[in-house]
Amino acid sequence: MEWNTGAVRIVILAGGVGGSKFVLGVRRAYPTAEVTVIANTADDITLHGLRICPDLDTIMYTLGGGGDPARGWGREDESWRVMEELASYGVEPTWFSLGDRDVGTHLVRTQMLNAGCPLSEVTSALCGRWLAHEPRLRLLPMTDDRVETHVTIPDSEALGQRRVVHFQEYWVRLQARPEALAVTLVGVESARPAPGVIEALQEADLILVAPSNPVVSIGPILAVPDVREAMRRASASVVGFAGILGGSPVLGMAHRLLPAIGVDVDAAAVGLHYGARSRGGVLDAWTMDSADASSAERVQQAGLRAVVTDLIMRDPATTAAFVSYAIKSATS
Repeated sequence: MEWNTGAVRIVILAGGVGGSKFVLGVRRAYPTAEVTVIANTADDITLHGLRICPDLDTIMYTLGGGGDPARGWGREDESWRVMEELASYGVEPTWFSLGDRDVGTHLVRTQMLNAGCPLSEVTSALCGRWLAHEPRLRLLPMTDDRVETHVTIPDSEALGQRRVVHFQEYWVRLQARPEALAVTLVGVESARPAPGVIEALQEADLILVAPSNPVVSIGPILAVPDVREAMRRASASVVGFAGILGGSPVLGMAHRLLPAIGVDVDAAAVGLHYGARSRGGVLDAWTMDSADASSAERVQQAGLRAVVTDLIMRDPATTAAFVSYAIKSATS
């Protein structure tokens, strides 16, 4: 397969900040390919009456050129007057900040959802503004149904007891400090893949699993009924990329959540968690950083082709370089 031809169809499973950087690199490496991004929506939350989709918005803003490059999320040139007013009125929660520009997106989304439009249609409408210059790039939510990640943590006010919080409260308000005892995907059993998700996987020439959080970003996508099976049956090669480099996550707090699902904070362990398609998993190849080269043999023995290279996403050009190298190595 000549990956630089316009006929190539690439599907990417991705979360927010790391996923959006990864997609930028894929676009740089294969500018004429048709790219479909299937994004996690289990981070979604309703606050102040607004439905907020952090991963969808981060990817949309970043690929559309309106994201904040310093924070990695939200809008550039943002202001915070709405939040200041809410705080002045004593309206909670104040721990989740919504920028004034960002509120516009949430207002449009919430209005459309309340009018009966499914999330996939809402996302397409929003992308009509942000991705109009990218006719070969499509962003899909993993499902139109409501799925939310909840984290079980120790109750600091009741010795020996536990309580459950929304992932956003765990990550933003609590800053992932409490031990994560369990991770639960509420509503996933009855969810269905959003329109276009299964078809994209079936028709893909190449499927990539971004170096996003394996527990709360990629995990929820694979947990949507029929998605994992579609991955297993796809005719395309499936190549995954580690977000754990040298025993630590590059972004986010995967190290706080992996133990909750019984996976070591280790690049090879995450690859084995996804598993080889030849042995019931979802990957054909697993790409690890050079710092984890000693684990390559362990990955190979588990039925995965191991690819080792520099995985630091310094900018789109360096990301494009390792993406291109990994794909060629994994599919040759």
